[in-house]
Amino acid sequence: MDLVTLISKVNKYKQIQENTINYRKAWKKDVRPMLLSTIKETIKQIQLGKADVILHDNIENLEAVILDLGKSSSGISENLEDSGVKRTMIKSNGSLIYQQLFNGKIMVMIVSPNIEGYGQPKPPSTLEILRPDELKPILIIRHMEALLKDITEWEDYDDEETHNVIGFNPPIGFNTQPPEEESQI
Repeated sequence: MDLVTLISKVNKYKQIQENTINYRKAWKKDVRPMLLSTIKETIKQIQLGKADVILHDNIENLEAVILDLGKSSSGISENLEDSGVKRTMIKSNGSLIYQQLFNGKIMVMIVSPNIEGYGQPKPPSTLEILRPDELKPILIIRHMEALLKDITEWEDYDDEETHNVIGFNPPIGFNTQPPEEESQI
């Protein structure tokens, strides 16, 4: 019986398991501290307003470091019936997330801004998944650039770009095109 292929697969599996252990150790020892210090120092240098760095470490080996741009008033308010009371709609300003995956690799995601109660929030977009040794400060800067590009595009949204419609969607069957002229025969 030839077990060469099976043995090769078992060895690969064992190597992957060892990688997971090593990636988790690297997260704790090197990656997490580097992320925290690099992001904090960068937001200080570029004066990014109310940005905050948050460590979610309540689940061991599934931690996350988040560059959170906070929440603010959207400038939009809802009039509540005839009471004269207005409820301000809150805007989440976006975030950059470094999430430790189950296998110790790091998923980098962007959460776009959204206004609570106004449309559906866009799901987080994954920039990339990295091994701990691949994540360097220069990549963090590039990820921050991608976040700023995303939030700037969100803030400057118009119909010149092909995006999903954010606001009013006409009902199904509502004709948004002008009627065609009837041909005269």
